[in-house]
Amino acid sequence: MTKRIFKYMELIIVLTLISGFVAVLLLLYSNFKSVQQNQLKAETNFAAKAVESQGMDYLSSLNIKNTRVTWIASDGKVLFDSKADPSSMGNHASRPEVKEAMESGDGESTRFSNTLTTEMIYSAKRLSDGSVLRIAESRNSVLMIALGMLQPMIWIFLILLLVTWFISGRMAKQIISPLNKFDLDHPLENEEYPELAPFLHRIHVQQQEIGMQKESLERAEKDFVTVTGRMKECLILLSWDGKILTINQQAMNLLHADDSCVGRDVLFLERRSEFERALNKAAEGEHSELIMDFSGRKYQTDISPVPFDNSDKTAGMVILMFDVTDRENAELMRREFTSNVSHELKTPLHTISGCAELLEKGNVRMEDTQKFVHVIYGQVQRMISLVEDILYISHLDEGSIDMSWDNIDLKQMAERIADQLRPEAEKRPVTISVSGSAPAVPGIYRLNESIIHNLIENAIKYNKDNGEIHVELKEEKDTVTLSVRDTGIGIPEEDQSRIFERFYRVDKSHSREIGGTGLGLSIVKHAAELLHAELKLESRLGEGSTFTVAFRKSQPLS
Repeated sequence: MTKRIFKYMELIIVLTLISGFVAVLLLLYSNFKSVQQNQLKAETNFAAKAVESQGMDYLSSLNIKNTRVTWIASDGKVLFDSKADPSSMGNHASRPEVKEAMESGDGESTRFSNTLTTEMIYSAKRLSDGSVLRIAESRNSVLMIALGMLQPMIWIFLILLLVTWFISGRMAKQIISPLNKFDLDHPLENEEYPELAPFLHRIHVQQQEIGMQKESLERAEKDFVTVTGRMKECLILLSWDGKILTINQQAMNLLHADDSCVGRDVLFLERRSEFERALNKAAEGEHSELIMDFSGRKYQTDISPVPFDNSDKTAGMVILMFDVTDRENAELMRREFTSNVSHELKTPLHTISGCAELLEKGNVRMEDTQKFVHVIYGQVQRMISLVEDILYISHLDEGSIDMSWDNIDLKQMAERIADQLRPEAEKRPVTISVSGSAPAVPGIYRLNESIIHNLIENAIKYNKDNGEIHVELKEEKDTVTLSVRDTGIGIPEEDQSRIFERFYRVDKSHSREIGGTGLGLSIVKHAAELLHAELKLESRLGEGSTFTVAFRKSQPLS
């Protein structure tokens, strides 16, 4: 802006100098013309008086260079001329100044002289004898005057230009300096230029509006970050070309990213082909879904296009990712559970159906009838046991079991259950012992009983002949632990992580042989979770297993 002011001031000065020079030149020319005309008229009057008294002798004695004197007879014949031979000159009676002098006594004119090839001014005076004396002088044109003044004017122009350059520079700085120091954060406090008051007031109003909008956007952004930051789901907002606009903390944790990813292409974080195809589909305006695996967890990824208002074009995209591992696992368990229940029920039903068909058709000998009835009864009892376990674990899932808390004496409960199962153990034969002591703990009677009963019953079923079962209670700092150790077949290491799944059996043929339903340990795990107890397993193949349940001492009563 300083340069622009400087240039404008220089231009104004140059135009002023040129126009001033032209005006002065014209004024000088006009004034010089008038002065020269008066002087010439005075010279003519003086010369006329001299000619009147001295005649040709006066004219012959004149020695002038810049003035032309001509004496013309009353008939127009040239009697004398200081610049040319009179005999060679034509009649001058028709010349304007001569004609005017003959008529009125004085005459003046200005014209270009072909003889002298210059502009001449003429002054004529009629003498007493009727002749006319004429004096002529050359006159400088405007251009000649300008050329004569050119050199001093150039010096004047240069001097003024330098002065102007210096002054305009200082003035430009003085004008711009306050503008550069304007406090635009507080525009109404600037008082240097009152002319700028409306402009500064408008800036102030706009700043207030911008401030309000900024506060509103910051609040909205803060609310958005707070809401999305507390979401369990992963949320990513993308521009139309796939650039990340916003990403919440959960998404950054899942994709191993940080804040620097904002503004970059989302494919920088995830480049799987199925994800890229889903993005392209969303960019074309179609919603897309897919299941993606991250570190063993399954995430449903929904990508939705965000269209422009009243347009089919995509303004951006929203990616929502949420963990569906539990849902997928639950669905898988449901399918497995249904399949296992069907399978477990199908075997005894086929056996019962086969035995009943043989009995109905009379294809069984009388002495074998009792054996077939015993088989049917055994399979029915197995089905009843299976159905009861299924119903019990379903009640646990639904929370419909009586959940009233009470103080449970685990030692007394373990001894009672051991006594109940001892007849079954003696058939193997397997010995059961209960040792240790512990204070009563808060618990739910049926759940604590289910845990102890299933662990001891499992230890009997999967023990070796003449094996041992040791039930031990021990008081720890914050818990009371109950451990059931057997000398049975043990559990392979690769099966230990799945042993608590429903219907999962390490040795399926052995399980059916001893009548297991495959739900005992699953009931133990579920009941322990409801009691907030910790369940551990230690087992070595061929050496036996130890199940330990740590019950909390401080479980609240209700």
